[in-house]
Amino acid sequence: MNNEPVAAKKKRSFTIRNPFMLTKRTEGMAGYKSWGIRLIALLLAIVVCGLITLLITGLNPFDVYSTMFRGNFGTARKTWVVLKDMAILLCVSLAVTPAFKMRFWNIGGEGQILVGALATSACMILLGDKLPAALLIPIMFIAALAAGAIWGIIPAFFKAYWRTNETLFTLMMNYVALQLVSFFIIVWEVPKGAGQIGIINQSSMAGWLPWVGGQQYLLNVIIVAVLTALVYVYLKYTKHGYEISVVGESERTAKYIGIKVPKVLIRTMALSGALCALAGFLKVAGTDHTLTTTITEGYGFTAVMVSWMANFNPIAMIFTTFIIVFLDKGAGEIASIFRLNQSFSEILTGIILFFIIGCEFFIRYKISLRHSETKEA
Repeated sequence: MNNEPVAAKKKRSFTIRNPFMLTKRTEGMAGYKSWGIRLIALLLAIVVCGLITLLITGLNPFDVYSTMFRGNFGTARKTWVVLKDMAILLCVSLAVTPAFKMRFWNIGGEGQILVGALATSACMILLGDKLPAALLIPIMFIAALAAGAIWGIIPAFFKAYWRTNETLFTLMMNYVALQLVSFFIIVWEVPKGAGQIGIINQSSMAGWLPWVGGQQYLLNVIIVAVLTALVYVYLKYTKHGYEISVVGESERTAKYIGIKVPKVLIRTMALSGALCALAGFLKVAGTDHTLTTTITEGYGFTAVMVSWMANFNPIAMIFTTFIIVFLDKGAGEIASIFRLNQSFSEILTGIILFFIIGCEFFIRYKISLRHSETKEA
């Protein structure tokens, strides 16, 4: 038994050993600093991938990287394919961004692209021999955007009035859109029993977007470039963009200052769905000229990563889109030229993306040292 009086007991002390302090940057990091961090992360990723390539395969990393470059820009044809893929991916990324900025997790980009492609194909097949191109293409365009807008409004309406989970709702609607496309492919299949539509209006080219400057894909690139500028202005300088930001920060604050949250949710998802459908329109009318269940090529999901990596900035998305497309094309070229397993190319892609995404932590948070604190017990 300890007979020492309580008042006479010596105060015990202990030291808190926590050398780092993590704080969120409320005002954000200066633009040149954030892009400097991203550049450093990219260079580190290249070095790490080079070391892994050397240790595992024995190949010269510089040969591997030059092969990746040639896979993207080795010929004029390859360069235009890169620009074509960038245009479609950037279009979908721009489409999901307003919803994400509002904290509405639209994972239904795949379905919205599909319904846009379906509406475009329907107009080409049913009206291709009845209307001139000057009238047919605008009708295709309007039909595609209307279909995508409706597909986006449905989950937004349920979210606004019944608080359903938009992630699951939009994800499930992807499968509905997929089955709709599968059904109409059988209805329109040529020849019967083939299980595919083939090239739509191959002889007449009715509903095909015109070539610009002798290039098939240039019009798509121009349309998406203009769209990028418009979305940037819309989000940054318009009343609608302001309302999206406020709703994304706090729905309670938005309601307090008089913003009608259900209206903003529905309006923004109509826009998001319509822009996703625009990608479907560009795929069918501008590049593929057919309808398949795989026409989306996973862009609806890849766009989520592109938008997040760019921190919802439409201009920055040009860079992140290029990175994704460059790595994808380069990985395929590596596997082909060096006869490597495709998985190895994907490992390199994954490492580079890990560094690029991971550096966002250092952009959004500040890490500082602090002195150890002594507390008395």
